[in-house]
Amino acid sequence: MRTNTITGNAVSFKSQSRAQTIAYWTVTLLLAVSIALSGIGQLMRFGGNVELITDIGYPLYITNILGTWKLLGVLAIVAPGFPRIKEWAHAGIFFLMTGAAFSHALADDYGDYGFNLILPLFYAALNIASWALRPSYRKL
Repeated sequence: MRTNTITGNAVSFKSQSRAQTIAYWTVTLLLAVSIALSGIGQLMRFGGNVELITDIGYPLYITNILGTWKLLGVLAIVAPGFPRIKEWAHAGIFFLMTGAAFSHALADDYGDYGFNLILPLFYAALNIASWALRPSYRKL
């Protein structure tokens, strides 16, 4: 993939390797699908979403807020253009996921084998990988 960078009066072209492009889209789509399913689950209150929220002491209406933020973040990350919005979306997803892990830890709600901590931290790691692998034209 070719991108251009304007430095002074000259325009230089940078090429992203095919492997990096494949890695970026693999990680980003895995993140997007995971976060979107999580957001939909919270908005629809599927499965254990109600228990996950109420067991740590949060009010149930927070699922509407978190689910909406997750879906908007996914849209921002996969939509073409808007690099500044993408930066904010990555930051928001990072804060959501680390905040979820921290909330569960403080409430002593680790889940089976620490699942309630491991899963959001895994999503945070995917988010960091997606951000780090992004093409140069998506950088500010």
